[in-house]
Amino acid sequence: MMKIFNKSFYVILIVILGSTWACSTKTDTQSQDLSYAIEPVDFDFAKIKERGYLIAVVDNSATSYFIYKGQPMGYEFEMLNWLASDLDVELKIIKDNSISSALEKVNRGEADIAAFNLTVTKERKQFVDFTNPLYFVRQVLVQRKPENWREMKIHEIENELLRDPIQLTGKEIHVRKSSAFSTRLANLSDEIGGDIVIIEDSSSLEVETLVKMVADGEIEYTVADEDVAMLNATYHPILDVKTPISFSQQIAWALRSNADTLETKINAWLEDRQKETDYYVIYNKYFKNLKRSANRSYSEFSSVGGDKLSPFDEEIKATAEKIGWDWKLLAALIYQESKFDPNVKSWAGAVGLMQMMEPTAEEFGATNLYDPNQSLEAGGKYINWLQKSFKKHVADSVERQKYVLAAYNVGIGHMQDAIRLTKKYGGNPAKWDENVEKYLLLKSQKKYYTDPVVKYGYCRGEEPVNYVKEILERYDQYVLLLNPPDVEDDSRAPIM
Repeated sequence: MMKIFNKSFYVILIVILGSTWACSTKTDTQSQDLSYAIEPVDFDFAKIKERGYLIAVVDNSATSYFIYKGQPMGYEFEMLNWLASDLDVELKIIKDNSISSALEKVNRGEADIAAFNLTVTKERKQFVDFTNPLYFVRQVLVQRKPENWREMKIHEIENELLRDPIQLTGKEIHVRKSSAFSTRLANLSDEIGGDIVIIEDSSSLEVETLVKMVADGEIEYTVADEDVAMLNATYHPILDVKTPISFSQQIAWALRSNADTLETKINAWLEDRQKETDYYVIYNKYFKNLKRSANRSYSEFSSVGGDKLSPFDEEIKATAEKIGWDWKLLAALIYQESKFDPNVKSWAGAVGLMQMMEPTAEEFGATNLYDPNQSLEAGGKYINWLQKSFKKHVADSVERQKYVLAAYNVGIGHMQDAIRLTKKYGGNPAKWDENVEKYLLLKSQKKYYTDPVVKYGYCRGEEPVNYVKEILERYDQYVLLLNPPDVEDDSRAPIM
């Protein structure tokens, strides 16, 4: 149901909430961050459909959205892709690790859905609507076992741990700012009749970071949703996550309160999909197969637990510098070609990291394409040759990269044909989108591949066009997750 907002109501409510919060328990902050307490823009499903894409704001976490060995993953990411496909719109992702900032983006129209393990709370429901629950989860205390816990008996370990909420009186518990954990601890403090010292850390600080700080002994306690806590405890066995501090709570996606049609469509979609096996396959992949999920999430090749895309990052960076590319763009091409496997050989005979044909590779000095260094060296030289070939047609270096990518897939001859067709039919030969791209697609039609300006005949243009699109989308994902914003809590992350 659409809510009617009044600006004076916001001011009064924020004052009340701030006063209530300040009095409820000992904490290092005086009020909740309610930056999202604004009137939502009018942008429902019809306008989203007309625009052609759905924007979701997520965080970089083991359950929401992350990169593993070059591949985007995450529960929210897979669910959102499924939803967008069924709604027949594209999915665009933006990243924001702050809950309040993410909800603000939704109300401002910078995003349509906030999706990162969000707990439904009364406070949040004042300003945003929530979908039907994706699943239910309890909040649990995250604490360390004794250092020598492996040599201790179970009852000895239990004696060292907090099991009764009354034991939290006087304890310092670090939580994410403006999180449901902070609210729950404040309520729990009232329930037990004793002050819990709530330390609210940055709202952009990921839950996994706080959990790791407990594991490393930097802080004593934090709170996490049970599924996330169990995943982290699989990776950090010194953690104990068996003490619940709440009943089961709803996890859902947040939407603008006036996006009634979008909410209805998502709820209907969820109702249908929750009857299907695939829905639980996705859930189990991230929340039930804990060991496998932890190995993915906290690998050195994960954007959550590490800082690498592949075992060849340094070599890729060196090659990218030689060709004047951002190394993440070259990495996106290599993932598309070989998924970073230097031993792969395609059905067509392309070999190695950069999947070059041996005759072409030999022209650029490679004698063993299974050698990653030789593959990268030859691939880099080939890309440089393509760049020089297109320079007279395309002055803009960023635009030229699209031509190079397409030629890497389909060959320079078909690209030259597409450029000539673009010129002949009045298009812009120096522009890829809706110009050269268009005529490369048309080269699969007889009228165009038999045109007198065409020298290389038929081309299944859909393949190189999709190739370029997929690499650029992957590149945007790499930029999004490997380039953390410098400005805390007010990032304007690039749209994927």
